[in-house]
Amino acid sequence: MIKRLVTRITDIDETEIGPALLSALFFFTVLGSYYILRPLREDMGLAGGVRNLPWLYSVNLLVMFLLAPVYGWLTSRRPRRTFVPFVYRFFLASFIAFYLLWRALPDSADVHIGRGFYVWVSVFNMWAVSLFWSVMADQWGFDRSKRVFGFIAVGGTLGAALGSWITTTLIHSLDRGILILVAASMLEIVARLSGRLVLLAERQERRGDDHRGSVWSGVTEIMRSRYLQGIAAYIFLFTVTSTFLYFTKAKIVAETAADSTSRTVLFGSIDLWTNLLTLVLQLGFARWLLSRVGVGWTLIVLPVITVIGFGSLAVAPIMPVLVIFEMIRRAGNYALTRPARETLYTVVPLDQKYKAKSFIDTFVYRGGDMIGALTEKALAGLALGLAGIAGAVVPIALLWGGVGMALGAAQRRRAQPEREDTCPSTAEIS
Repeated sequence: MIKRLVTRITDIDETEIGPALLSALFFFTVLGSYYILRPLREDMGLAGGVRNLPWLYSVNLLVMFLLAPVYGWLTSRRPRRTFVPFVYRFFLASFIAFYLLWRALPDSADVHIGRGFYVWVSVFNMWAVSLFWSVMADQWGFDRSKRVFGFIAVGGTLGAALGSWITTTLIHSLDRGILILVAASMLEIVARLSGRLVLLAERQERRGDDHRGSVWSGVTEIMRSRYLQGIAAYIFLFTVTSTFLYFTKAKIVAETAADSTSRTVLFGSIDLWTNLLTLVLQLGFARWLLSRVGVGWTLIVLPVITVIGFGSLAVAPIMPVLVIFEMIRRAGNYALTRPARETLYTVVPLDQKYKAKSFIDTFVYRGGDMIGALTEKALAGLALGLAGIAGAVVPIALLWGGVGMALGAAQRRRAQPEREDTCPSTAEIS
């Protein structure tokens, strides 16, 4: 019955349904876990003061830098079927450690633990989601990814909605430590699912673990490939504009929501409604846009939304406009841009999927966060307000959209020699 339903509403072949459902369940549990933690993280970030957020962004980048050698050691000495589940179980253990810290230390330490939690959840989000999409790029080829990734993304959206609902509903009756344990327990399911999917990918490839080498080899690959440089530029520009919006939200929320529970419920509610809107887009529009219009045109949707949204905030910097803009932008990212962006990696060699992709999704992403935070702080220091920020966003978004179109064209050229299994490694954006 499930097979008939899926084949009726999607372009997925019946032989692909089993791995597709497993992949969707994998993403469901990854985002379900994260979205239980996300509202708690946002509240803890504001509890330490909006002025300290740029500092936390810098610490986040530093933590990424320190963990990179460990990640490189794992990927160079362990097969994927071992290191991928290990990474998820490592994060599981880390969240249990946070729970024990809150139980063992006095209330006076809450702010400091909360800052550490804020940084660590951001690290978890980056690596957990990046690793998920690396496994997906292994599992599905170029043509199949355009048909299947939208369906897989629906699984993630449902998980994110469930996680947001759990926190928003239970924060009044459950201690935050219990919610953290619930999120951590979901990561054991993630670890088991990831191991099974990696085995499936390895059987399809019929080749060894050729992803060996230092994580810094990802930097070398990026320096040699204009295609990877284009992906890095696209993500960097995305994160800069995202940080502008994040600081705008933080300031408005800090002025309107006084206590911790109110902030957590507000953040959880925004997440929940965003994910419901994402689901509507995924079921009614995303699959058609990606498969029929193409990756390049899909990648310019978010820059256009960003220009319109910041223009609206410059005119009316109030909570309803902020919430609507953030919901539409994040839903557009989850339903359209993220699946399109991840298909870009289906035409690169296996080593780049785990090394260059990891570097882009962590260092480049968090580097964009830090640059965005410093730029926003400088603009705020000039007392330009939202009008000044909107003026800065417009040229960034135009460049961002142009990079997206170039990436779509470059992906088509790379996919021409062999559209399913073999990918050339030297094609460039021209």
